[in-house]
Amino acid sequence: MIDLYYVEDDPDIAQIVKEYLERHEMKTELLCSIADAKQVLQRKIPALLIVDRNMPDGNGDELCRWVRRRFGGKIPILFLTVRGETADIVQGFQDGADDYVVKPFELEVLYSRIMALLRRTGLRKETRLFCNDIVVDTEKLSVYCGTEEILLSQPEYRLLVLLLENKGRTVTRKQLLEQVWDSEGNYVNDNTLTVAMKRLREKLHHPSCLRTIRSFGYRMEDSV
Repeated sequence: MIDLYYVEDDPDIAQIVKEYLERHEMKTELLCSIADAKQVLQRKIPALLIVDRNMPDGNGDELCRWVRRRFGGKIPILFLTVRGETADIVQGFQDGADDYVVKPFELEVLYSRIMALLRRTGLRKETRLFCNDIVVDTEKLSVYCGTEEILLSQPEYRLLVLLLENKGRTVTRKQLLEQVWDSEGNYVNDNTLTVAMKRLREKLHHPSCLRTIRSFGYRMEDSV
């Protein structure tokens, strides 16, 4: 079943859409505020995000920009809104939306647009890794902490990428040594990892999301 998040403050519309999509094998979680959406998105990434632009605690455009800053193109976004003026639609796409449906709408049309969007984005290769305010662009080989670009050595970069690729899982010291330094059979001392990790933490301003698992290794995980 495909997992979707639907950010909508009108409970009647939200329930109608949810029931229809779930009859079509799309598990739909309803979120009634932007704050709720941000909190849930930090725990689990859906296959698609549907967003109403007019929300009680802000504007769907701001949520869309937040998602793009944090997740890049990893989450397809569809606006579902009454705002159907040309300027509104153009602004929605500029803020990062992948598709735009205006209310009132036919459920069959919405479903078709969702399926088309999932087909288009299904082959998209994500080039960004993230954890809290740390973002790595693996295509550009760049690292950011918030808006600040961080310059790392090659081992520090590879160490960070490996931890981010395994976000939520503990990576042992042995695995890090073998995959970052010893991949070509070159022996390194265990202290090499300790020093590199210390420098990485300092450059990233001691992030709370980079945790030491005593006697085992390290783990990256988002702080809620």
